[in-house]
Amino acid sequence: MTPPRIRLFEEADFEAWYPLWRGYQEFYKVDIARDTSLQTWLRILDPSEPMHGAFVLDETGRPVGIVHYIEHRSTWTTGNYCYLQDLFVEPTLRGTGLGRALIEHVYAWAKEAGCSRVWWLTHESNTHAMLLYDRIADRSGFVQYRKLL
Repeated sequence: MTPPRIRLFEEADFEAWYPLWRGYQEFYKVDIARDTSLQTWLRILDPSEPMHGAFVLDETGRPVGIVHYIEHRSTWTTGNYCYLQDLFVEPTLRGTGLGRALIEHVYAWAKEAGCSRVWWLTHESNTHAMLLYDRIADRSGFVQYRKLL
């Protein structure tokens, strides 16, 4: 079996990216303003920003999943961390290895960038994805707290 193809976002990809980004939002029952999404898209494409993104492609070359990741400093290590912020694969293709391929892409990118760690959050109800996450990463035991401003 051929491994899934991963491709970094390009400027002309907005129309392919946006429906997948909306699918991610629908999964988590949020509605991010289009203006915010446009700003996110521009940041991901800007080489001076620490944000990055990639597609996973189906066998025809059609984008069917996305990953967004952000490099940031840490007080715990000399190497930066890589935060895998968003991961989404079309629902009919889940469980086929595409999500794992996107995570492996981030692992490889972070290693090449000299990062000390890749980390992410998921909702406690996302039990299907957690079956994968438990196989390819370690649970930290930390609980997230936040205050919206």
